[in-house]
Amino acid sequence: MEGTKPVNKKLAAVLSGGAVLVLALSGCSSSDDGDEKLNAWAKQVCDAVQPQAKKIEAANNAIKKEASDNSTPAQVQEADSQAFQDMSDAYKAIGAAVSKAGAPDVENGEKKQQDAVKELNAISASYASLKKQVDELDTKDQAKFADGLKDVAAELDKLSKSGNDALTTLEEGEVGQAMAEQASCQRASAPVSAPATNG
Repeated sequence: MEGTKPVNKKLAAVLSGGAVLVLALSGCSSSDDGDEKLNAWAKQVCDAVQPQAKKIEAANNAIKKEASDNSTPAQVQEADSQAFQDMSDAYKAIGAAVSKAGAPDVENGEKKQQDAVKELNAISASYASLKKQVDELDTKDQAKFADGLKDVAAELDKLSKSGNDALTTLEEGEVGQAMAEQASCQRASAPVSAPATNG
């Protein structure tokens, strides 16, 4: 029986969209005239974000792997539950890192920082509630489990579309430029599997 397979594939597809959020935390453009205070702030945040970005990516990959394997509902439940837990922890840690770094030295820095922390904590809470939802699914009944997974996928879809406006706002202008200067932020946005080219 393959009732859960298409649903779990959908879950994996939706999750790939969710990974965009972490990548928003890594600037791409770069400028040389950053100020020192802002660069120090960006380095602190980027260094803290990088391991969490890897954790989120690993969680994404774990769900994708279950989607492609012929996994039983119980295996899918276990993998998804762990992945959501990891994501919840990672976003909470990113929120804590942004909070600990303090306000960036830019106009409205404090408000931007507080909004971003609030948003990261809300995302963390959403993943925690998805984990709870997955944990409560009935793995003994494949049809029921597939239905339950559909609900989880719908919630996840909403979460990935809810956007990360506060993070985007935090990273506008000078902050984004300072973050782009940080090696750890540049690395966070590169796919782990791609080899570095020296050219």
